Amino acid sequence: MKFTQAIKMAISSILSNKMRSFLTMLGVIIDVTAVITLIALGQGSIQRVSSQIESLGTNLIVINITGGRNRSITREDLERIKEISDVSEIAPVLSGGVTVKAGNMNANTSLEATTPGYQQVRNTYVQLGRFLLQNDLDMRFRVAVVGVDVADELFGRRDVIGEEISINGVEFTIIGILEEKGSSVAGSDDNRVIIPLTTGQRLLRNMEVRTFYVSTQSPDAVNRVVGEIERFLTRKFNDENSFRVFNQTQLLSTINEATATLTMMLSGIAGISLLVGGIGIMNIMLVSVTERTREIGIRKAIGAKKRDILVQFLIESAVISGLGGVLGIIVGFMGANFLSSILNIPVAISADVVLLATGFSVGVGIIFGLYPASKAASLNPIDALRYE
Repeated sequence: MKFTQAIKMAISSILSNKMRSFLTMLGVIIDVTAVITLIALGQGSIQRVSSQIESLGTNLIVINITGGRNRSITREDLERIKEISDVSEIAPVLSGGVTVKAGNMNANTSLEATTPGYQQVRNTYVQLGRFLLQNDLDMRFRVAVVGVDVADELFGRRDVIGEEISINGVEFTIIGILEEKGSSVAGSDDNRVIIPLTTGQRLLRNMEVRTFYVSTQSPDAVNRVVGEIERFLTRKFNDENSFRVFNQTQLLSTINEATATLTMMLSGIAGISLLVGGIGIMNIMLVSVTERTREIGIRKAIGAKKRDILVQFLIESAVISGLGGVLGIIVGFMGANFLSSILNIPVAISADVVLLATGFSVGVGIIFGLYPASKAASLNPIDALRYE
């Protein structure tokens, strides 16, 4: 019997029992739908986090000084670190939570006191006005660059260059509005105020700089620069545990590891779910073999070979499972897009996952259809003809 003829007979048999075939598919449809939806939302969320991290630059290094008092970085230390080969810029930072007021409006926001190099290191630029200048630090000017959320909350508009705000009771003049970035893994990047480092040291009453950012000429130079900085700080503090060095490459690596773990977990869930669906397919196919015993006997009596019967039932099982997988993928995409619009989570899924889900569902149909097909093919034609 030709393979195309076997396919036609299998499809005809499936269509003759539409409701039972659909209910058999339903288990596979639900399983694949759940997996596709979870993977689409999971990968979308991971891609969003990864893009936010990459937007900061994969050549960013963050150094935090830990330990007791009097452990801080001086201007001379920063100059020596900046002399390290492949270091392009460096920016010390003092940070804290502050209350900002303008007229009758007030807002709680984060404050960062830093230097002009901050905008290059953190890939942070202004859309209106200007960023900090070295003269602002030298003269300890009370000037501020604010995020769009701060401008919106205090003034209800963004064209606020020259407006006065009060930070912890001290008057500052707004000189710049930061470009809008949205939320990141650390919170909203638009709800912050940036002021000169020297002014911030007085405002926060803290002269100790314990955090600074370093950018390298290229991502390839990050590991070597990190090693140089670690050796310098170890000599300075005589304690390798007095600081923590962190870079974006490490975070991206962690994200990739988390992605791989998530994929493996979802694959395991998919495997277990499809196993249950496969058992349902096997059960229905066994029922079908019993119902069609006389048909099998007649076909064998007129010359059908064991292989022909085996192929027909395997095709029926594979078509049921494969079609269920395809419908599950379609419903899964629809469900993922629906949840994405509600939860404001992006959707992303690779073609490999779609192909794997389709192939795996067809494979389940073949594997779990093998025993019923083999049982049908092994029937004795005389006994099958006698079956009532």
